[in-house]
Amino acid sequence: MDAETAELKVLDTAERLFGARGIQAVGMDAIRSASGVSLKRLYQLFPSKDLLVEAVLRRRDEAVRSSLTAHGARTAEGPYERALAVFDWLADWFAEPGFRGCAFINGFGELGGVSPAVAAISRDHKEALRAYFAEQTDALGAPPVLADQLSLLANGAMAVAGITGSPEPAAQAKAAARVLLDTVR
Repeated sequence: MDAETAELKVLDTAERLFGARGIQAVGMDAIRSASGVSLKRLYQLFPSKDLLVEAVLRRRDEAVRSSLTAHGARTAEGPYERALAVFDWLADWFAEPGFRGCAFINGFGELGGVSPAVAAISRDHKEALRAYFAEQTDALGAPPVLADQLSLLANGAMAVAGITGSPEPAAQAKAAARVLLDTVR
């Protein structure tokens, strides 16, 4: 198995296991066993679990940003609709089998106090969501605080959906977002 294939297998496996069990509950040996990548190759690719966790979160960040942007561009005509489309995107995500919450909220909860890298990646990811909302609200001529409020609604929905296992928080947050957005429309 070449290095690129092995790296993808390790990252896919680690993301799946971290999401299902939590970061701290999954050791490198479990990742080795589930991925089929030898322990030697695993440590060549990721010399520490910390580096693997960071790589998983960075890759997840890129995937989420890309997916959210594509969803907004594909489903919504203007900034008002693109801001609301975030909550439809969340509803689809929350309804996926095995959804256990936001990797960044969960990762920060587990490691944010002891891993400056995980804390920074998580903060950057959440800032990117706020910035996405800011693009939309700026285009509407709304005050900057509206992007912060929409971001709080989205992140709150992620936390509650992760705990309850229900996609309903996305619809509830969307209804609240609509009320806020209607004040500047």
